[in-house]
Amino acid sequence: MSRLNYLINHLLSERNDLGNITIPDNEQDKFRLYRSLVNIRPAWQADKSFLQAEDEYLTALTTSKGITNIADLTPIENEIYLWQGDITTLRCGAIVNAANSGMTGCWQPCHSCIDNCIHTFAGVRLRYECDRIMQEQGHEEPTGKAKITSAYNLPCDHVIHTVGPVVQGQLTDEHCRLLESSYRSCLELAVQNSIDSIAFCCISTGVFGFPQREAAEIAVRTVREFIKKHAIKVIFNVFKEDDHEYYKELLG
Repeated sequence: MSRLNYLINHLLSERNDLGNITIPDNEQDKFRLYRSLVNIRPAWQADKSFLQAEDEYLTALTTSKGITNIADLTPIENEIYLWQGDITTLRCGAIVNAANSGMTGCWQPCHSCIDNCIHTFAGVRLRYECDRIMQEQGHEEPTGKAKITSAYNLPCDHVIHTVGPVVQGQLTDEHCRLLESSYRSCLELAVQNSIDSIAFCCISTGVFGFPQREAAEIAVRTVREFIKKHAIKVIFNVFKEDDHEYYKELLG
């Protein structure tokens, strides 16, 4: 609690545009305030004392949730795994983040999207690194492409960020091509960086509107084709029960 108080006070001290904010007494509300402040924090470089406290706090928090190691999972197919759970607690080579074209995380306080969760539990250095990459690139990330970063306080080694297609209305062949490109770009980036295992979330199926079953079919087909030529373990990480059923049927 004292470490969390320190983090909140430090985040508040960086801003002069938030008015008077009272720090709650209970830990749940306190964490919600901390997460909100992290979510809206610009991509500033943080000082060493804050980063040390953040590392200690987030590492302990993730450990308390329970870490799942890929070595403890059983493949459902050759080199392919299906796992239902919190991707921020998964220990493997890389996890995939369903990012937006800005590539610096979700800025909506406490939003439940995977982009928000990954940035929250990785810590503020992830946004800073993403921002440096995007400033060097000089333009938004194209749909179907990917970038790789460190994972910081997550138990995985890397985060691979990809922008999936947004489906508004009827699903088209171009939507499907772009989603396949997202999966393939992540896999290629992993192999280029000597990463031996990667965990995919269900790219584009949330607020991006891609139909879940069609997305699962594209994901499974793309991964199966890729691992014929490359040595890499792939985890399909699902959160919703219906996604679990789609993948289980396709991989059975």
